Amino acid sequence: MKKLILFTITISALFIGCKPQNKSADTKKINIAFEAKSNSSVAGTATFIEKDGKVTFEARVSGLKPGIHAIHIHEKSDCSAADGSSAGGHWNPTFKKHGKWGVGEYHKGDIGNFTADAKGNGSIKITTDEWCIGCGDQTKDILGKGLIVHDGIDDFTSQPAGNAGARVACTAIIK
Repeated sequence: MKKLILFTITISALFIGCKPQNKSADTKKINIAFEAKSNSSVAGTATFIEKDGKVTFEARVSGLKPGIHAIHIHEKSDCSAADGSSAGGHWNPTFKKHGKWGVGEYHKGDIGNFTADAKGNGSIKITTDEWCIGCGDQTKDILGKGLIVHDGIDDFTSQPAGNAGARVACTAIIK
């Protein structure tokens, strides 16, 4: 009888001590909305979701001219200037040359280009392990930065920002 009671107590202690993992606690998410800049009528939303050490970024934008547009993470979460210039330059915590994401040298903020359809709607989605949300690593942490949509195409070569034209939308990457 003593062995049965001891076995029951041991099994009970194991179950009490083991809590199921809360997977949602491992996921961080930021939803943000763009403000029109430079006298544009651009609007849209962006989402950053961090899970299992990777951040998935997705943006949906409307009110654009049909064609190709650049989108970048900028240094500051300040969208107060009418032309978006208060967001500063591209976020470049590793001091690399401007370029195309994943090819040679590039800024951590060099997301790239996306296409707006004939109605002016466009979207982009990428997943990377080069960013984090609130981790405190200055070379990866996107919190406190700005997200800018440009009027033109990033040529991936002009320094320091790809000659992408006016800033037509801005949002702060904050919780």
